[in-house]
Amino acid sequence: MSAFENIYTQVQVWPEKPELGVAGVPVEREKGALFNYLAGVVGNAQIGPIYLGTLGVLSALCGFIAIEIIGLNMWASVHWSPIEFVRQLPWLALEPPKPECGLCVLAPLNEGGWWQMAGFFLTMSILLWWWRMYRRAKVLGLGTHVAWAFASAIWLFLVLGFIRPLLMGHWSEAVPFGIFPHLDWTAAFSIRYGNLFYNPFHMLSIAFLYGSAVLFAMHGATILAVGRYGGEREVEQMIDRGTAAERAALFWRWTMGFNATMESIHRWAWWFAVLVPFTGGIGILLTGTVVDNWYLWGIQHGIAPAYPHLWPPVIDPAATGAVQ
Repeated sequence: MSAFENIYTQVQVWPEKPELGVAGVPVEREKGALFNYLAGVVGNAQIGPIYLGTLGVLSALCGFIAIEIIGLNMWASVHWSPIEFVRQLPWLALEPPKPECGLCVLAPLNEGGWWQMAGFFLTMSILLWWWRMYRRAKVLGLGTHVAWAFASAIWLFLVLGFIRPLLMGHWSEAVPFGIFPHLDWTAAFSIRYGNLFYNPFHMLSIAFLYGSAVLFAMHGATILAVGRYGGEREVEQMIDRGTAAERAALFWRWTMGFNATMESIHRWAWWFAVLVPFTGGIGILLTGTVVDNWYLWGIQHGIAPAYPHLWPPVIDPAATGAVQ
């Protein structure tokens, strides 16, 4: 057997009865679970049972309404042609209200009102799902780490679509719904405010993004590497260190220069990942509200180079009265 075979193959456990929850605790959800081979290839072979509850149902309903509003508006923009809808879907958009609307409570439907309604229901769906996630963790006696990690992403979502437009004074500063229109907004946003790459919080966000990717990849690789010694039983290795934990820690000291335990590496990865949207949201929030041009800010603070003036200044014809 190849020493690296556990990277490419995975043992799928198909018990006679599906796992229904905490051992020894009676549960009501004994139906609705099944096993699927393809699901087992990428994760656990068991699918279900699924529990939504009141919060889950409300969240799904709000999410469905938001997607329906966005999708039907996009479909209407191509004159209800299913072929054109599929062909142009990456370029279709639902735009926010125009600047003259300001912070109007409800713009005319075809001038941003649909965007406001979709944003409201999408936000409610996300917040309800967060509440559900928090409550499920408490009921199961878990820590609420996943809920707070999700809250970090919600922070960035709210900054982009609600908090920053509120501070700027008009909804037109918000992000449109759509794939390429979203990317176009990002590019235009960076250009309008002097290159977002000079935003220090954007720098931090990217550093944490790359760092979390490397940390998660290295942690996963380390556990796979000590899998033959029971490394996947990480909790046991935390409280009763075995050869897997010792070998993994020694490998990290040899290759990384610092020690990471079976427990601490998860805190490292959690913080790195959570700080990606958190710092990114701070950077977006400061743009246009505190700093109007990040390139000039970078020059002022010694981050960006001040390029010499090679060409004479361009005179605006409108300022000279030449253009009527």
